[in-house]
Amino acid sequence: MREDYISWDDYFMGVAKLSALRSKDQNTQVGACIVNPDKRIVGIGYNGLPVGCNDRDFPWERKGDFLDTKYPYVVHAEPNAILNSTTSLKDCRIYVTLFPCNECTKLIIQSGIREIIYMEDKYNGSKENVAAKRMLDSAKVKYRELHRIDVYLKSELSK
Repeated sequence: MREDYISWDDYFMGVAKLSALRSKDQNTQVGACIVNPDKRIVGIGYNGLPVGCNDRDFPWERKGDFLDTKYPYVVHAEPNAILNSTTSLKDCRIYVTLFPCNECTKLIIQSGIREIIYMEDKYNGSKENVAAKRMLDSAKVKYRELHRIDVYLKSELSK
């Protein structure tokens, strides 16, 4: 039997990373993968515009007048994964490439997800990040960082 297979965490984070590649955002591509207690994928998502909105008709800029930026239009990866779910999310885990903002955290908690596994905490210490972690701690939703996936995937892809 082969011994160098990837862990479940690496597998599901790989699905989240692959989902992120669907994002049209030129600055930040985020992916999410929701997994039930039986290790079955029950939802995936990435940051993008709502269904029916043409990607070319909306701005993708980060700066400028609010209505000329992406912020009022883009749906984050986590809500997309929740909305795309195929079953109850009670006691599920969500794998995300970027630690969730406070707004996504509310939805994660409300959906019944019990653990967040993330790759990057880019906004650590920001007001939104502090609020998210405060809610997660209060609701007893676990969160942990996963580093290893990038090194593994890069070595595999270079073969």
